[in-house]
Amino acid sequence: MTPDVVAGLDDDASRVVAGEARAWFEANWNPDMSLGDWWAVLAESGWGFPTWPTHRYGRGLDPHLAPLVNGARRAAGALGPPAGIGPNLAGPTLLAHGSAGQQDRFLPGIVNGEIWCQLFSEPGSGSDLASLQTRAVRDGDQWVINGQKVWTSGAHIARYGILVARTNPELPKHQGLTYFVIDMDQPGIEVRPIREMTGRSIFNEVFLTDAVVPEENRLDEVGSGWGVALTTLANERTMLGAGSFGSSGGSMSITKPDLAGRVGDLVRESGSGEGVPSGGVGALLRGLVEQYDRSGDPLIRQEYATIYSLLEIARFTDLRVKGAVERGGRPGPEVSVGKLAASHLLRTLRETMFRICGADATLWGEDAPLGGRMHDIGFSSYLISIGGGTDQIQRNIIGERVLGLPREPSIDKGVAFSELLVGTQRKTDG
Repeated sequence: MTPDVVAGLDDDASRVVAGEARAWFEANWNPDMSLGDWWAVLAESGWGFPTWPTHRYGRGLDPHLAPLVNGARRAAGALGPPAGIGPNLAGPTLLAHGSAGQQDRFLPGIVNGEIWCQLFSEPGSGSDLASLQTRAVRDGDQWVINGQKVWTSGAHIARYGILVARTNPELPKHQGLTYFVIDMDQPGIEVRPIREMTGRSIFNEVFLTDAVVPEENRLDEVGSGWGVALTTLANERTMLGAGSFGSSGGSMSITKPDLAGRVGDLVRESGSGEGVPSGGVGALLRGLVEQYDRSGDPLIRQEYATIYSLLEIARFTDLRVKGAVERGGRPGPEVSVGKLAASHLLRTLRETMFRICGADATLWGEDAPLGGRMHDIGFSSYLISIGGGTDQIQRNIIGERVLGLPREPSIDKGVAFSELLVGTQRKTDG
């Protein structure tokens, strides 16, 4: 962050935080450190996760100050903290619902790059997550888990998973769920990668057969899993929301980090190849316009302005979410607005990029514009509209909780889950 930016901040707290962050990164960033050592230093400083509590690897900052810290880090050329499901979903959920002992055990690994996965969706319960059928049965001081999960990002390399399972099928579907942290490295778990249209296999099917979870890994009370899951889902929608595309924050790519590698070699000064501009999607689009000399095209200029407007709307929506948290509440329907905005933004960006590139849009891999980054964005436009709750689910939430429209008719309210014909659950004779 440059001095003129700091001077332009609108309150003393912002100036102090920006100045302190800039001074720390300038004094401590060392590109010759190993990745593991850098993440350890960053975690202990509190500047890696500045909104977390001071005794939990953070600095207790208000959420609206976090972009100042990220700006100071980028100005110093420093690599960011670990990203993905661990820091963005599991960490905040543990901070909100986990015991002190659970936080002591799991947070150190998360801030130091341990990979986590999210075991929520099932073949018969995607958008209707509360109809999940994976069972957890208490057996002494542990729980025995049986069932199947799907679309589990990073399960093939994850150390731990956040898991929602049904512990009482005789209660209505939202009331009989419990939330666990499960060790993915055990004989009762089989992971089968799913090949995607990108050629990668980030998603997986996960089969749980008599897998075990110790009682000490249960989050919150038995039967309160739906409320805990809502915290995770709110953070997931924030993570996938349009506000996350406005800057070059931590990468959401799911790979196993080389903790022994030189950290300076991992700084993403360019997207995925030489000549790719740094920054968020706005910077990528600007670079593409300049590369193809389309800045004078009135249609492209109009679409560029549209995308800029969408990014600004997303930024303000993101601030509303952070404001709700800052006031002591939970993220509300704003996260659904942001998630829906992300889908619209990426679809618009995809079409604009393809239009700018013309026939070059048919190229693939490193030969493609932006070293293939353009196609990653195009494919992500489909992923974002499904993952974390489909666009249709987000519209339902906005309609009911923002516009005050009547809820969709529900015939399962108050009915025991065992009596419902949902997903793959079917009545059997006898």
